[in-house]
Amino acid sequence: MGVEFLNVRGLEKLDQQAPVVMVNLMRFRERSLDGDGSGWDAYLRYSALTVPMIKARGGTLLWTGNAKMVALGLEAGNTWDYLALVSYPSVAAFIDMMTSKDYEQRCDPHRTNGCAEHVIIATREAYSKFKTGS
Repeated sequence: MGVEFLNVRGLEKLDQQAPVVMVNLMRFRERSLDGDGSGWDAYLRYSALTVPMIKARGGTLLWTGNAKMVALGLEAGNTWDYLALVSYPSVAAFIDMMTSKDYEQRCDPHRTNGCAEHVIIATREAYSKFKTGS
């Protein structure tokens, strides 16, 4: 589930200079794979390292929240622990961060240790009452 699953080919088909909001869906491990606390603890270590990298590329964390339950649709396979919306000024900025050696060596191990599953969906704003730059 590491960066080897990053869909660079798909992302490269998008307008590289267009803003993007990444919807992150996370399911945590009960225990971190490195034995250092829970999956949530490992994710907090990941976030502490990643948020400055996002900001350095002009991005911003828009919203995070705990998933409570599936309100519509099949519950099987759709239960998540945590969600995050992260805005990047461009698709290229997201790819740059995710493919950097710093991310791969310092950040991704904590994400992998903490998350049993982590899905990121690239979105383009269609409507928002909030100004996100997209």
